[in-house]
Amino acid sequence: MEWAMLLGMMAVTFGIRYLPFALADRLRLNPWVERALSYAPMAVLSAIIAPAVLVPKGELWLDWRNPYLVAAVVAIIVAALTRNLLAIIAAGMGLFALWRFWL
Repeated sequence: MEWAMLLGMMAVTFGIRYLPFALADRLRLNPWVERALSYAPMAVLSAIIAPAVLVPKGELWLDWRNPYLVAAVVAIIVAALTRNLLAIIAAGMGLFALWRFWL
C-alpha cells in the first residue's frame, strides 16, 4: 500500500512539473502576459533580498551601521555603473566583510 501511495505522489508531482514544459511549445500566451512574466525573476529576487537587507535581525534596521544595507546600496551602484557581475559580487561582499568586521 505504501508503494502505491509513493508512486501516486511521484506521478502527481512529476505531472505537475513536467506538463508545462511539455506543452510550452504548443501554448502561446498574450504578449502582455509574456511581458508581465518577464518581470517575475526580478520580483522574486527582490522579495528574497529586501527582507534580508532591511530586517536582518528581526526588526527594521535603516542605519549606516547596517552592513547588509550598505553593501546592497554599493552593489546596486556598481551594477548600475559597470553591469559586471563579478564586480558587483566583489564590491558587495568585500564591503560587507569590511563593514561587518570593522564595526
